[in-house]
Amino acid sequence: MEQRHAIVHDLGRQPYEPVWRAMQAFTDERTEDSADELWLVEHDPVFTLGQAGKPEHVLMPGDIPVLHVDRGGQVTYHGPGQLVAYPLLDLKRLKIGVRDYVCRIEQAIIDTLDEWNIGAARKDGAPGVYVNGAKIASLGIRVRRGCTFHGLAFNVAGESTAAFARINPCGYAGLQVVALSDLGGPSSLGAVKPVLLEQLGRQFGLAWRHEAAPPA
Repeated sequence: MEQRHAIVHDLGRQPYEPVWRAMQAFTDERTEDSADELWLVEHDPVFTLGQAGKPEHVLMPGDIPVLHVDRGGQVTYHGPGQLVAYPLLDLKRLKIGVRDYVCRIEQAIIDTLDEWNIGAARKDGAPGVYVNGAKIASLGIRVRRGCTFHGLAFNVAGESTAAFARINPCGYAGLQVVALSDLGGPSSLGAVKPVLLEQLGRQFGLAWRHEAAPPA
């Protein structure tokens, strides 16, 4: 695969909605010549319901806001200790189909976990990555005019999983979730970011260029 350059923005910790709106705007305004980007972020606590999301899967939201968003999938949680990555890629230019795109993201996460000797797998009909049946990473994507937004959420620190008890994760009652630190891996997002970036770059033939300024 021909290697292309793409831009990484590390946004730090941010509320969900402004980043979501910025992703939409970036995707709407990009042209055939726009560089691909990847945004890394740690969100303030939020439950998000995808386009097929059913409110009854939000069991006890309590003080955590619930947002209806335009990605695929059901309900999930984002919060501190979870690494979220938003690939903003032109699939037409990369010559990648949507199903292949999802598989490549899953493989990048599986290969990232292998860095800490953690065996992970896909599950038929349930996008994401699982360790011994417990979900460690969720996927929720949207493709508009051949360009992707939304992305993946990777549970890193143990604190990132408690709020999943307030929902049926991804619409599955009783689905167990797990974090990297629960499995003997690091609890620091900073330790995971370079490994995940390397694996995503390998899957998509992209060389990353870090830019400090957040997207407008």
